[in-house]
Amino acid sequence: MLNISGIEIDVRKKRIKNMHIRVKAPDGRVTVSAPLSMSDATIEHFVRTKIDWIQRQIAIFESQLHRSAREYATGETLYVWGKPYRLQTEQGSKFSLALSGNAAILTARINSTVEQRERYVREWYREQLKAKIALLLPKWETITGLNAASWQTKYMTTRWGTCNTSTGKIWLNVQLAKKPQECLEYVILHELAHLVERRHDAKFTALLDRYMPTWREVKATLNA
Repeated sequence: MLNISGIEIDVRKKRIKNMHIRVKAPDGRVTVSAPLSMSDATIEHFVRTKIDWIQRQIAIFESQLHRSAREYATGETLYVWGKPYRLQTEQGSKFSLALSGNAAILTARINSTVEQRERYVREWYREQLKAKIALLLPKWETITGLNAASWQTKYMTTRWGTCNTSTGKIWLNVQLAKKPQECLEYVILHELAHLVERRHDAKFTALLDRYMPTWREVKATLNA
């Protein structure tokens, strides 16, 4: 895993002859495929020479996401832990969001902007996620024997989670609160595994197989 100019780049070594960089739709995730024999320093140098191109591709994806952004108006759909809720927007003196049956009732201040409604809903998701992490991270630390030094939530467009292997800190994407709980558990396990295996190599995969045999199916659900 590389972090260059604030961009997380997933490096995977394979039985190939040449190096390839891909910026994947729909969220602009960056992956590098490199030959098994290539040194980390060579890979990093190559990526740095392409950083301007990578940034342009990410900007394109983010602009596409922005154009399709919701307005947080009645009739839209909000997903909470994998379940769809029909949004019902009302006006009031302050912001609030409550789930009732199949409805998500958003009370927004009179004359609030789309940006203000989006900011409130995003922070609401953050609180849902933090409550789940507080329960599930200790569970997976106990199962694996791997312990994060600290954790934090962050709104990300290219990663579900990240791990700083130097400090032991993990970050989890606020948008995980939209996905089924099993997806959050998979990402927690994934980031904990990075504490001992930086790369997505055979040892890393073996850890996932050991503690969550169904992780491939869960990952497919996460990225659907």
